Amino acid sequence: MNKVIGIILLVVGIILLYFGYEAYNSPASEVTQAVTGETTESAMWYLIGGAVAVVVGLYGVVRGK
Repeated sequence: MNKVIGIILLVVGIILLYFGYEAYNSPASEVTQAVTGETTESAMWYLIGGAVAVVVGLYGVVRGK
């Protein structure tokens, strides 16, 4: 994997984690958590996608050629 692609994935992953954190702590998400006891789907997808992108990006940067 190219190091440039790894860096891009790392940056995109960090951005997705930020958006996921903001969505998780939004007032609408807190109301949903209070009523159903679960987080909103969009917040979870942002957090999962961000975590995967960060891991793959780090792998690409460390092992890239």
